[in-house]
Amino acid sequence: MRILKVLLNSALLASAFLPWNATAIDHVDLSKQVGIFGTNKFSPNYTENLLVKSLLEITQGKTQQALDTLDQLIRDMPNFKLAYLVRGDLLMAKAQRQPSFGNASMGAPDKISDFRAEARMRIEHYLSQQNAANKIPEPIWQLDASQKNVIIVDADKSRLYLYRNQGGSPEYVTDYYVTVGKNGYEKSTEGDKRTPLGIYFASGKLDRKLPDFYGDAAYPLNYPNEWDKHQGKNGHGIWLHGTPASTYSRPPRASDGCVVLTNPDLKSLAPILQTGKTLVIIANNLQWLDAKQASMQKNDLSKAIDHWRKDWESQNTDSYLAYYSDKFFTQTSDLSTWSKDKRRIQATKSQIEIKLSNMSMFRYPNSQFTMVAVNFDQDYKSNNLDSKMRKRQLWILENQRWKIIYEGAA
Repeated sequence: MRILKVLLNSALLASAFLPWNATAIDHVDLSKQVGIFGTNKFSPNYTENLLVKSLLEITQGKTQQALDTLDQLIRDMPNFKLAYLVRGDLLMAKAQRQPSFGNASMGAPDKISDFRAEARMRIEHYLSQQNAANKIPEPIWQLDASQKNVIIVDADKSRLYLYRNQGGSPEYVTDYYVTVGKNGYEKSTEGDKRTPLGIYFASGKLDRKLPDFYGDAAYPLNYPNEWDKHQGKNGHGIWLHGTPASTYSRPPRASDGCVVLTNPDLKSLAPILQTGKTLVIIANNLQWLDAKQASMQKNDLSKAIDHWRKDWESQNTDSYLAYYSDKFFTQTSDLSTWSKDKRRIQATKSQIEIKLSNMSMFRYPNSQFTMVAVNFDQDYKSNNLDSKMRKRQLWILENQRWKIIYEGAA
């Protein structure tokens, strides 16, 4: 298999065919070996793979093959505007009339910049996609039995990854190109046109008829979540949705804050999203770990959670409350109010039994400090109460000790 750097130094560049291709993939590590795959119409990322195939054929000087590939792509996806632009540029280049990327389309400079950015994102992913299949996204520490799938969005790379739950660990399924906010990510205020970073749940498909702008479907996310609200973030209407009928895909940064997929990609996710409780983690500059690293990270936190449970169960109230950070909050109280209530309740109990099960752990993305969202089923029994609930906690690493900063019903 040849290396892309060699291809870019091929006869194609010597004859000055299609000079835009080098511009579109600048800053990419060209030392990696690449190959063409998945160009069967029913394979995952079929459209993107055909586009990349055509670009590599161009760098190899296989002009007619590239045109044939682009023609096939346009036949199958007649609203893929980037494919038309590449094809037009290639035809102009063959006629020795193409000075720069986008001239064949006579498009506005900002539109050409958008197409260039999309091409770069797609090729950068093609060159680095081994991470998704061979490593674990850093936010996923442990999945519980109810979480059949989890979606991870790397906002910086305009990429959505789908994983399935394999015995509590994530197993890679596929990934898709996505669009995020016009002004990037880290949403904080209404109308800032940014995509939020955090841990969310996608509700079921909106059943009301939406304008064509939102594509075939829309799935709202629960932004702002508890942590967002505590930080004073606001806004609403952050969805996973599709594209207008006339548009296959949008530029990497083009939405008002939503995560936008192509309609075919969104349709392929529909069986998962229609459950109405799919976990969606949105991160920036997603980090990847091997399985051993991921396991090591959660061990200390697991021990802390078990000690917290035991101290609570043994009614060692001082030790139990020591697990709560000075920054602790609930939806209705702070640490002082919480501590008073707990001391009062503990005084009425003669014996307590607490069991935790079905636990999940997720490293909160892009937090200012190490923070992990923990969900579990809590079975609480005492002399005067028998209660079961799904609980959510946020644990932070504070002075090298795990402490709880938030607690509430999940």
